[in-house]
Formats: sequence, C-alpha cells, structure tokens
Amino acid sequence: MNNKPENPIGIFDSGIGGLTVAHAIRELMPHENMVYFGDTAHLPYGDKSEAAIQAYSVKIANVLLQKGCKVIVIACHSASSAAYELLKEYVRHEALVINVIDPMVDYVARNFPGGVIGLIGTKRTVQSDVYSKKFREHDKKISVHALATPLLAPMIEEGFFNNQISREIIAQYLSDPLLGKPDALILGCTHYPLIKKEIDEYYGSLVKILDSSLVAAQSLHSYLAEKGLLNNSPRPESHFYVSDYTESFEASTRLFFGENVHLESHRLWN
Repeated sequence: MNNKPENPIGIFDSGIGGLTVAHAIRELMPHENMVYFGDTAHLPYGDKSEAAIQAYSVKIANVLLQKGCKVIVIACHSASSAAYELLKEYVRHEALVINVIDPMVDYVARNFPGGVIGLIGTKRTVQSDVYSKKFREHDKKISVHALATPLLAPMIEEGFFNNQISREIIAQYLSDPLLGKPDALILGCTHYPLIKKEIDEYYGSLVKILDSSLVAAQSLHSYLAEKGLLNNSPRPESHFYVSDYTESFEASTRLFFGENVHLESHRLWN
C-alpha cells in the first residue's frame, strides 16, 4: 500500500473543476505532494452513462496508483455517485479512496438533522438521488430539494461569473420552486465554489452555503492526521495532468486553482 506520508495525494475530475478541491487541500495541507488528473478528453461527466464514467475512473485510478498516490480523491460529484464503490473495490489496499459526497453527507447529518437542504448540481448527480439515499442510511429525516443546473458549469468555465449575466442565470435557477426555502444549499459541483459569493448574495446570507471542496479537504485532513500520514515536506511537489491538452484549459486553471498551473498531457487511451 502507498501509505508513506511523503506519497502524494491523487485528485481527479472530468476537467479542471476539481481544482477547487485541490486548492482547498493545498490551503489546508500546504506540505502535501499532489497529483491532479483532469479528464478533459471526456468532459463533462454529468451527461455520460454510469458505465462510461466507471471506465474512465478506473483508467485514471491506474495512473494515480502508478504515481504512488496514498489516497485518491474523486473530486467530481458525477464520478463520486457513479464510480466510488467500484473504485474502492478496484483499488483495495493500494490506496484510500474518498469522494466529495460522503463527507458532505456526514457534515449535514451532524449539523442539520431534520433540516431542509437544497442541492444544485449536474443532471447525473441530481438524477442519482445519491444524497437522499445516503441521508436515509444515516436515518436522518433530512429533506433534499434538488435541482439540475446544467448551464452553471460551462458558464463558469467561460469566465462568466461576478457579472450581470451570471447573476441573472443564478437567480433564474435559485428562484425555481423545486428548491423552496432551504436551511442550507449544497454546491453539488466542484465548479460552483467560484460562484459561492453570488449565490450567498442571492440569498442575502440567510441560507448556509455548503462548499463540498472545503468539507472534503477537512475530512481528508482528519483521516491523514488519524493515520499518521500527514506530510511535512518543506518543498512539496504538485503535478497536473489532462487527457486532452488545450491552451485554453491551461489558461482557465488559474480561475480554479488560484495560481498559474502548468498542465501536462497524459492520454488515457493510445
């Protein structure tokens, strides 16, 4: 098993949205080595079949295991709902696998028992009903009001946020009667932290906005600390790979990671 503290944390997503999770991990654990893989050749995962997402995820897991990753973070809600159980079984004792859904479920179950929770995300995440199912497993009477918001991710990737266009699209979605008046709103896509401020402004700070990237990073930190696997390298290394390189994607990474990132191409299929 790749269980040495100096082994990197592996993170993957269908594209660069998962860099919000990578950024949260970097902020909380600045000494950790990191390997990020964005499957840009197959994005978005939100409209792919479960079988396709599972096939991509296994291929990416192989890459991250070859890089010696001690943990694999599925930084994508669609892949978390479609491939988490499969990857846990596939990876077995070689590395820990965590997703961005279970830590949020645990957080909500602890902090909002019996609450009304809104959820916005991709069509796949919403149609999977994964949050409601997991809350039932916790035996928590939590009501989930979920709404698919497919325009938000491409809007963010094109740089349309913190402007009039984004505010109008966000308002159109959040005013949908399906969401009702939630006690808290789960950002069910790793793109959405970039519009967290606008969402909070829409609600007038009266609804708690739940950022899965932060919650997942905190959960990972607790696990690594418990297992004695936190790294203390003074000069950690980070490597970023994509399955289909384009200059536009490299330019967009700054939006998600908060600093310039050099992407390297690594094709999943030859």
